[in-house]
Amino acid sequence: MHEERRSGRAQPLPTRPPTLVRDPLPDDPAGLPPLPVAVRRLIEAGCASWGVILDERAMAALDAHARLLLAWTAAINLTAVRLPERLAVLHVLDSLSAVPLLRRAVGPRPRLADIGSGGGYPALPLAIVLPASQVVLIESIGKKARFLEVASAAVGRVLGADGTAPDLHVERRRAEALAGPDGRCGVFDVVTVRAVGSLAHLAALGLPLLRPGGLLVAWKRDAGDGALEAEVGEARPIIARLGGAPPRVETVRVPPGATGLEGHRLVLVRAGRGGAPASGRSRLLG
Repeated sequence: MHEERRSGRAQPLPTRPPTLVRDPLPDDPAGLPPLPVAVRRLIEAGCASWGVILDERAMAALDAHARLLLAWTAAINLTAVRLPERLAVLHVLDSLSAVPLLRRAVGPRPRLADIGSGGGYPALPLAIVLPASQVVLIESIGKKARFLEVASAAVGRVLGADGTAPDLHVERRRAEALAGPDGRCGVFDVVTVRAVGSLAHLAALGLPLLRPGGLLVAWKRDAGDGALEAEVGEARPIIARLGGAPPRVETVRVPPGATGLEGHRLVLVRAGRGGAPASGRSRLLG
């Protein structure tokens, strides 16, 4: 090296690997592969087994959401489910399993908030099929919130602007902030949460968002080892302190061909008529 310096020869500059420019993620499902016909039939048949009939517009909106999710997840890993057939069961049908119950429990066109929305399940399928009047998707992770904004816009375009489509809004903040003094306490008919946290913590987050008598719905799994029963038992005193009714566990009836939903449960907690006390809420959230 010293000989090269004395000779005046220039040293080669270190090279950097070329920067890879990623193609923009799609915002229009029209240019993406549609769900296979067999997958669409699986969703329709599963819903029909629960007495839920999907019209063509609802099916097209579910299809648009799923197509975008499959396209985006290769880049930002929104879900570990990469096959359309598994997505149809483990995301779409799992989400829609709550439709019959919600139609009975909260009536038509509810206002719904979904905590930790991630890839948009269960919030967007419920918004489409119930249908809901307003849905707030709560997601604090920026890349996931951006996907939800794109997917919500696509679903809105499919459903149209005739006054019957739900008002879809993404909140880029944590549920704790939304349940605070400057949030949306006491306004929702339904709060949903899927695959996020213990029931006790979910109750502390979700019950304050509900109107008196509103319903918290948590997607859970019962492995048959007593863990879910123990989780519900641990949550009971906290729910009581928040003014909620005792939790109730509903079994999800598995439609024909929907392998993978065995053991799935919906845990329901009805908000008290007086709402969740703010002091108890702040202590529970730490």
